[in-house]
Formats: sequence, structure tokens, C-alpha cells
Amino acid sequence: MVYQKVLECYDSIKDRLPFVPKVALVLGSGLGNYADTMEVRAEIAYSEIKNFPVSTVPGHAGKFIFGYVKDVPVVCMKGRVHYYEGYPVTDVVLPTRLMKMMGAEILFLTNASGGINPEFGAGSFMLIKDHISCFAPNPLVGANIDELGCRFPDMSKVYDEKLQEAIRNAANTNGIPLKEGIYVQLTGPSFESPAEIQMLRALGADAVGMSTVVEAITANHMGMKICGISCVANLAAGMTDQPLTHEEVQAAADKAAPLFKKLVTESICAF
Repeated sequence: MVYQKVLECYDSIKDRLPFVPKVALVLGSGLGNYADTMEVRAEIAYSEIKNFPVSTVPGHAGKFIFGYVKDVPVVCMKGRVHYYEGYPVTDVVLPTRLMKMMGAEILFLTNASGGINPEFGAGSFMLIKDHISCFAPNPLVGANIDELGCRFPDMSKVYDEKLQEAIRNAANTNGIPLKEGIYVQLTGPSFESPAEIQMLRALGADAVGMSTVVEAITANHMGMKICGISCVANLAAGMTDQPLTHEEVQAAADKAAPLFKKLVTESICAF
């Protein structure tokens, strides 16, 4: 049933695809206008795709954008779908499966996060080296989709080392400070409590958010190469006296956006 839904989504748009993308880019907060830097060839709104989940979060436009980053064909998700919006996790990761079906070989994940590592400040960029899923359901639960991957996929090297090195080199070449660390996904939509942040620090997490890990698990299951950058938009609960708001996260991500866009562009060109 899940696989059939992916096939129906693909069948409803396959004749509108302008090319076979090499890279699937998920645009997190702060990168919503990334398409302005691309040579855009086509756009498809999520609402135009049969049975496709639609983004409901402010700052997430809700459409696929197809274009070239220099000479690299890229499909972008301008606005992702989150588990906290009420969708089943299989719908949350449906876009990832669909982009693989379009032909994408690489999944480049981006997001805005809360900093847990005390050495991270608001506006820091973190290369995701590994992840922790905490309370978010595993998207592979249920009957395995043999057409996509094996029942028990290995997770020891989810984030491709060559892609990580390309991102490091892009950051160094352009003088962009880049932290590295472990990202943890919780369900949201409430921000974490100070006690939960202490727990996550004890687990070894450096940044926390409400997306990304379920997408990475899904892409790994399908054999895609995966990389990710997190924009630390604020320090997590309990690390400052300031209450957390979505507006604060969006504002910090928007402020960091020019450097974020440059880092993403230079990284894609190096893949």
C-alpha cells in the first residue's frame, strides 16, 4: 500500500519532470529562497501531486523545484513535511522515496536546529556526522518494501564520507566556519524541556530538531548517498534564559541564509 502510493505520486508527475536529477536537496528553514540562485526549469506544487502530503508550517512553501546548480541537475523540496503536522511517518518520508524514484542519487538534507553543544552559537553551521532518533517512529516499520531496499539495512555509515569531505572543503575554501556533530530528531511540535536537553547531551547529541533523521533512514534503505548540514538557529532550552519561539528560529535562519546558500551551492558543485 505504501509503495503503491509512491508509484501513484510518481505516475501523476513523471511527464512533467524536466530532467533526471542527480541531487535531491531538502530546503530547511533559512534556505526557502534557495531557488533564486538556481537555473530553474520547472516547479510542481505538492497540492498538484496525487495523494501527496502538503506542508502546513510557516516558511515551508510546499513545492518541488527543478533546476541546475551550475551544471548539476537538482530537485529541491521547498518545504518539507513533518511528523508533528499529523501525517503518518510513511507520508513524511514519501517525498524522499519519490525523489529517489525520479532518479536522484544523493540526498542533501538541511535544517534549522537548536544547539546542545555549548561550543555552538546561534548561526553556526554543523556538518551532520551521525544521528539519533528519539521518540520519532522508524519509517521502515511494517512490511518491508522489497522494491526499495532490504529488511534490515545497515546504519553504520549513513552519512557518506566523501560527501562530508566535499562539504568540509567547500567550507574551508570559502572561509565558512563549520562545526561537526550528531543531530537528534524528536517529534515536536513543542520545543524540548531543559531536562530533555540534559538527557540529549548525555546521549551525545550536539543539535536537536524535528526532522531529517526519518528522511535519512529512508534514503539509506534505498541506497542513496546522504549528507546533511544543520543551521543552529538558537541555543536549546535551559542553555539560556530566553524562551524559544518559531519566529526566533526563522529569524536566525534567515540571517544565516546567505552563507548557508553559498555553502550548499559550493558543496553540490563538488559532489
